[in-house]
Amino acid sequence: MKRHIDRRTVLPLLFVMAMFINSVSAENNQAAIPATPIVQLTIQDAIGPATSDYIERSMDKASESGAKAILITLDTPGGLDTSMRQIIKKIIASPIPVITYVTPGGARAASAGTYILYASHIAAMTPGTNLGAATPVQLIGPTEAPGEQPDKDQSADQTSSSKSPKNAMAQKAINDAVAYIRSLAEMRGRNADWGELAVREAASLSAEKALELNVIDILATDRYDLLKQLDQRKINVLGRDIALSTDNAAIQALEPDWRSELLAVITNPNIAYILLIAGIYGLIFEFSNPGAIVPGTIGGISLLLALFAFQVLPINYAGFALILLGISLMIAEAFVPSIGILGFGGLTAFVIGSVILMDTDAPGFGIDTALIGAFALTSAAFLIFALGMLLKSRQKPIVTGREELLGETGIVLADFTDTGPVRVHSEIWQARSRESLKKNQRIRVIGRDGLILEVNSTPNQEHKDV
Repeated sequence: MKRHIDRRTVLPLLFVMAMFINSVSAENNQAAIPATPIVQLTIQDAIGPATSDYIERSMDKASESGAKAILITLDTPGGLDTSMRQIIKKIIASPIPVITYVTPGGARAASAGTYILYASHIAAMTPGTNLGAATPVQLIGPTEAPGEQPDKDQSADQTSSSKSPKNAMAQKAINDAVAYIRSLAEMRGRNADWGELAVREAASLSAEKALELNVIDILATDRYDLLKQLDQRKINVLGRDIALSTDNAAIQALEPDWRSELLAVITNPNIAYILLIAGIYGLIFEFSNPGAIVPGTIGGISLLLALFAFQVLPINYAGFALILLGISLMIAEAFVPSIGILGFGGLTAFVIGSVILMDTDAPGFGIDTALIGAFALTSAAFLIFALGMLLKSRQKPIVTGREELLGETGIVLADFTDTGPVRVHSEIWQARSRESLKKNQRIRVIGRDGLILEVNSTPNQEHKDV
């Protein structure tokens, strides 16, 4: 027997299959880099876990494909120290030359970008760009004693006498950063003294001045000018001298794949913060309403993504604990009414924890205060609403439970002494009385012992039984 095939069913399936095959093909095409060209990678934002993941995996693909060189176009305000060091380790260990190019005009290689530029086999810049300000950002601030003025004539060869932060931890961090950038400069034959100045004094340089001071190797107006200047240039890569052949070389851009894009989204501190709050509230709603399923599912996924993001982000665990404590106290207010003490104490802990959650001042890795304020105001509004409903509920008469029966009237269904049947609220109860009661006599409930009501007689008036 032949079965009738509905086109309305088949066509969508074919469309989905075609899209799937196309996406797989696109991913394979992206992964399969041609053997001859230069592979171009792009850093165009704050350097974080997503950036280091993208650079490391892309450099592996480029090496495996037999690419001639890797070109990193750079425009960054800085970023996280751990992510920067991971990228630099990969550059130093690269079996093929890594060319870092600060472009387009107006771009910068600030802070972490300066270290990456120093670590690269070739450092190049476009006119109108700048680099520097490589002091660890947590340590930026006035280092002079009150009333002291810095020497305006201080130059790069006087950096050894420059003032350093007096705090011991700050001094250690500064010295570590200085030693790091000097080691990179000496490895690549660049100006180590200016590198130290960029760390100690947050100095910056224009592209033209950087070339003059031997901080960079090439000043190129565009990418093709850069490749022309690089042609036949000898570079030492892992102890081997390599002559580049770049004139008119093809360039293959390698963009971040879905994994890097996802990591970039969830490691955005604002997104990670939203995922954390959504995850906690989702699970709380699920536990308070078992079987809702959707809040628990969304909350669980959100919380796991948030925890993964926080695992690779520099977070302050005291801030994280304060957020959890604050939410717990606000929830406790609903179950253990304290006239707002628990609720507003929790709100305070929540706000303080949110402010100090990110343990870094690196650009692009702070939580927006407007976002914190929005969540705080929403929580405060909920608390005020909940407290208002609580106060109103306390003023309402009890309509359920044991207390609801106290004071209600009913009627005796049969003569009895000690115990007998009565009707209260259209329900038949066993009642106990210290006096003898007659059929149709009015009674009032004065207590309850399990399923037996304590009653006494009332004057002959209409009772509330319906």
